[in-house]
Amino acid sequence: MKRFLGILVLVGLVCFASSIRADKPNIVVILADDLGYGDVQPLNKSSKIATASFNRLAKEGMTFTDAHSASAVCTPTRYSLLCGRYPWRTRLKKSVLGGYSRPLIEKNRQTIASMVRQAGYQTGCVGKWHLGLGWQWTDQPPENINLGITGAKPGAVDFSKPITHGPNTVGFDYSFIIPASLDMSPYVYVRNDRVTAIPNKIIKGRKFPAFYRKGEIADDFKIDDVLDTLTTQACDYIKRSQETDKPFLLYFPLSAPHKPVLPHSRFHGKTKFGTYGDFIHQVDWTVGQVLETLDSTGIADNTLLIVTSDNGSFMYQHDEKEDHTVDPKIHGFHPDKHRANGPWRGTKADIWEAGHRIPFFVRWPGKVKPASKCEQPICQVDILATLAEVIGVEFNRDSAEDSFSMLNLLQGKPNSRKPIIHHSINGQLAIRDGDWKLVMGSGSGGRQKPRGKPFEKPYQIFNLKEDISEKNNQIDQQVELQKKMIASFEEISHGDHETPKKPK
Repeated sequence: MKRFLGILVLVGLVCFASSIRADKPNIVVILADDLGYGDVQPLNKSSKIATASFNRLAKEGMTFTDAHSASAVCTPTRYSLLCGRYPWRTRLKKSVLGGYSRPLIEKNRQTIASMVRQAGYQTGCVGKWHLGLGWQWTDQPPENINLGITGAKPGAVDFSKPITHGPNTVGFDYSFIIPASLDMSPYVYVRNDRVTAIPNKIIKGRKFPAFYRKGEIADDFKIDDVLDTLTTQACDYIKRSQETDKPFLLYFPLSAPHKPVLPHSRFHGKTKFGTYGDFIHQVDWTVGQVLETLDSTGIADNTLLIVTSDNGSFMYQHDEKEDHTVDPKIHGFHPDKHRANGPWRGTKADIWEAGHRIPFFVRWPGKVKPASKCEQPICQVDILATLAEVIGVEFNRDSAEDSFSMLNLLQGKPNSRKPIIHHSINGQLAIRDGDWKLVMGSGSGGRQKPRGKPFEKPYQIFNLKEDISEKNNQIDQQVELQKKMIASFEEISHGDHETPKKPK
């Protein structure tokens, strides 16, 4: 009798666990690094760089044409995606962190990982972290190590000791990461809380486009192989997840096509657009590997897949003659033959559309209509609230105050949210409300000249429906609209003293 009861209990537990998996979809979030709006064919019909995987995503899911990262550079965007909170509410008002920086996500801050884990999910993070790590220092870290891309002197970090704060601190059960961008030291892999190999030599820096900085590197870290290594780790995580009855969340932030522009040798010459084109092709292949893994494990139909980018491409448009314009001799093609940021003004880091208008695709079989499009403005900060509604859990609105669910949009229904706040590398902000965009500063806030300063007048206001190039500043004609949009910004920011500066 006891044995019979034990079997009944076991069967009941298995059925309960199976019902959890059936009721809640697996979740995969792929975040490319510096992939521009025009780098993928579904958003740039004139592109001759083959992106078969993105084409498949557009055919099998929803393409968003007006999607935005929370910032025009990587660290603040990653914070917002994971936390559902605008980056200018943190200590990082501008720029990005480095590989040795202290953590940006607070230990008790809710993230998409901690939220879904409470709902019974297993959680994994594989890829580029770039949100700071709790390294154990042999001495006091340099004062400027927390903000910016500065490195550290060899021996300043004791790599034999575990990190004290990283992905596993903020909700991930498993992690395999690189500390920051692939052009920043230390060049090591970190599995959970330990490096996989202690760096034992110094690598010399290289110039653009295969650019990376001088720094400490481990023997198992080969820069050309990093994207492949991360891809293998991500696909292996998906396969391992099938060993339990729990649904899973995989956050997979790629290391490419961010500099160094170093596609693996097997992709050399795959396109007619030089190393940049070949690198985009490898990124597309990487997405394809995840798609194939979902297919081969038989879980594609019960997986919500989001594929997007952390900001726009670093490539300038062909008609922007500036110091950072891509050199055709280096890249092997003329920039006017491939518009990496599509029709949008500017480049990565700018408050202009090219800085933060990014690819965004969602595939969820049976839930999201194939080959559908959404033209409503959205922001990656909304991913947290969306996942909460998808899996039927409450989230901490005080922690993720800027996140609004997109589930209605995914179901082809109308949706509403507060105006979106954009953010540039120098801390410049803009507010988007319908067709109108108010730039609360005097320039690009990034790389394109004039760069300007945050909250320096004259402000700029554009109608993006009529003026996608953001050339016709209507600030003198739209006085009342400017007042209304500034009032909206004040309401959203709550007059928070942590904002860069309150507009007057």
